[in-house]
Amino acid sequence: MTTIGLIGSGNIGGTVARLAVAAGYDVVLSNSRGPETLQELVGELGPKARAATTAEAAAAGDIVVVTVPLKAVREIPAELLAGKVLIDTNNYYPERDGVVEALENGTSTTGELVQEHFAGAKVVKGFNNIWFGHLAQLGRPSGAADRTALPIAGDDSAAKLVVTEFLDKIGYDVVDAGPLAENWRTQRDTPVYVTPYGQFGEAGTPAGAEVVRKAVAEAKR
Repeated sequence: MTTIGLIGSGNIGGTVARLAVAAGYDVVLSNSRGPETLQELVGELGPKARAATTAEAAAAGDIVVVTVPLKAVREIPAELLAGKVLIDTNNYYPERDGVVEALENGTSTTGELVQEHFAGAKVVKGFNNIWFGHLAQLGRPSGAADRTALPIAGDDSAAKLVVTEFLDKIGYDVVDAGPLAENWRTQRDTPVYVTPYGQFGEAGTPAGAEVVRKAVAEAKR
């Protein structure tokens, strides 16, 4: 069984961990504060989860979810993720991350910056356009009429297939938004950001592949 490593175990990381365990995956969680701070979450998740250091989570994960603030990405040693399929959940918030000129002027995207740092990894952008509360609520079995879709972007087709299979197992269809250079289409304040799934703090609304594909296409840079 594939193991999911998590670097960052906050709202998105913890939600992905819960969905992964429910789907039968083993998960290895880490954060910047140390494994001892994750014991409550690991206790909730049960025997298929364990807490570890960042290096241990990276080593254990067949898929590694990096879900830390953009400003913290470069604090993670790039060699830890060499050869890994890496799901990047980042969004750019200048008020938190500082001003990044390449993102301000549109010469790069968050996914491309993450790929630049983790040059030996296979980066796939995902989970960045949905509020964690909706992510926790909207998973459905494969083939369900009310199944929700999430967009992904990446430059490696094999890695995107791996991520698509993982999302399918945890309850979601996938819309391919193209290469990392196109992942601006799913960033904050675009049509596919949160809105198709409902409002922050409210019950989620299923959004199928056609709804999500249309919202991705409507994005304006």
